[in-house]
Amino acid sequence: MQRYSFGTIVTIANGLPVATHLPFLTDERDGELIISSHFAKANPQSSAMGGDILVIFSEPHAYISPKNYEKDANVPTWNYIAVHAYGKARMLEGEQEHMQLLERTINTFEQDYFKQWQGLPQEFRSKMIKGISGFEITVTDLQAKSKLSQNRSRHEQDNIIASLSKSSNTQESDIAAYMAKLRD
Repeated sequence: MQRYSFGTIVTIANGLPVATHLPFLTDERDGELIISSHFAKANPQSSAMGGDILVIFSEPHAYISPKNYEKDANVPTWNYIAVHAYGKARMLEGEQEHMQLLERTINTFEQDYFKQWQGLPQEFRSKMIKGISGFEITVTDLQAKSKLSQNRSRHEQDNIIASLSKSSNTQESDIAAYMAKLRD
């Protein structure tokens, strides 16, 4: 969740699921997992944060070609790692809480920009803060799923790892690394 921090938050509004794709911060506080982010205030989902919430982290993933298998009678598939985080949200209140969230987000994703951010006029920063709705989700259930060709022979796994390791696509090379790590 920290490495692949861009997730999909799913809530229910008027009986229908609503989703937004956001970057998330993850923290452990007092033995609880907390994930944080913010919506643009104009996003209607920011007012639908009651009840149970699901955040899906679904990377990395990679197409697996049947050319990696020993027998021709096979079909392509997909390897992936996913995490489903369920919980309850608390909307942030006030400029200070929102400023702390925004500054943590900047520090996490672009530390070099943080100095520039701090040099901007307070009036500008305050205006930016007024345009967001920050929240924290206390995770109550965490479910992880991975499909990494565990059902394949060692030889086929070796073929897949070798094939994906050569890829310039980082998703594919990351899946190869996770597959290799399972073998250690």
